[in-house]
Amino acid sequence: MYNTASGLRNMVIDGAHKILSPNTYKCSLCDITFGAFTENNDWKQFRNTALEMEFLHKDEFLKAYRSKFSHKFTFPIVLTEIENGLEVFIKTEELNELNNVEGLIRLVEGRKSCYFETN
Repeated sequence: MYNTASGLRNMVIDGAHKILSPNTYKCSLCDITFGAFTENNDWKQFRNTALEMEFLHKDEFLKAYRSKFSHKFTFPIVLTEIENGLEVFIKTEELNELNNVEGLIRLVEGRKSCYFETN
C-alpha cells in the first residue's frame, strides 16, 4: 500500500512534490517504484514476472479494508494475503530504509523465497 491518495489530481501533486522537494516526500514505496509521473521500468518488468501483485493507495486500502485491518498498519507497507486475512510482507520501516528499486527487488525476492517456502 502506498502512503499517498489515489486519483489524477493527487498523482500530479505527488509528481510535483517529488521534483520540487524530494527529501520531504512521504511515500518511500512510491518514490522507489515511480518517477515523477511514470513507473520505474525495472520495477515494472519485475512485478510483471515476480508474483501476483495488487497496489492500493492509502485511501483505497482504508475504504476496502476499513472494518477489518486499517487500524493495524502504517503506510507504506507490503502485505500478503493469508488464510485468515493479511500479514506484513515488508514493514514500513524496511521500505523507508530502501534507496532504490534494486534494493526493493532483492528484498521482495528474498522474502518471497523465505515466506513461500515456510508457509
